Amino acid sequence: MTFNIKLHRNGKNGYEIPINYQYPLSAAIYKILSKGDAGYAQFLHEEGYGKGYKFFTFSDLKMKYKIAGDRMQLLENVAELNIHFQLPEASRTFVEGLFKSEEIVIADKKSKTSFQVQSVISLASPLKDIQNENEITQLTVRPSSIIVAGTKQENENYAFKNPDEAEFVSSLIFSWRNKIAAAYNQDIADHAILLMEIEPYKNPYRSRLVTIKADTQATTKIRGFHNFKLKLTAEKRFLELALNAGLGLYSAQGMGCVEGVREVI
Repeated sequence: MTFNIKLHRNGKNGYEIPINYQYPLSAAIYKILSKGDAGYAQFLHEEGYGKGYKFFTFSDLKMKYKIAGDRMQLLENVAELNIHFQLPEASRTFVEGLFKSEEIVIADKKSKTSFQVQSVISLASPLKDIQNENEITQLTVRPSSIIVAGTKQENENYAFKNPDEAEFVSSLIFSWRNKIAAAYNQDIADHAILLMEIEPYKNPYRSRLVTIKADTQATTKIRGFHNFKLKLTAEKRFLELALNAGLGLYSAQGMGCVEGVREVI
């Protein structure tokens, strides 16, 4: 399920956020879930999402800003984003209620800016007209945040891949299959038909370097790509999982968030 969240900056504090805002934003979203219902949040963390919040992601913030060093200085008081959850449909109203009128604080050691949630709009799935969860269909998606693909090396770090490399698609399918295993079981994941093709825009794809947990001993730099499309072919339930849980690595930190429109095959 997907929610569009509109925010308004509170006037009581700062007007800038870190360029690498993804990790503090992820923490702020999870804090709202915990505040609303600690038991439910524990379920989302330990069972619903799996380790590392695998079934949760969000888009880039949409707002007007200018860059000043490692800060994004806001040029207006409004911002918005989409948040995706892989949760039972029955929980839609509950999750929507958790975010209404809440405060989202984006902070690090250098700055702190808080936003009030102005509206929470539930968005329909592009696959809503397909009744059979097991029907093979096709969906073209666009990244609404960078997609991070990579292969793990002996030192446990990732070698990040770009869309020109064959490993880019294969690593995305590998992580997609792992999420299916976590959501269903390994046998279903092993036998799932998962196809993916890159469809470039007229302009070349773009790269972005993001730092997670900046200024800490756990700092991690990741590189992802956007400004292209992916054509996915799979069962409806697996396409929904890709929409709700993201594609690729670091989905819980706001990477791999995609928006799609169904295309009939």
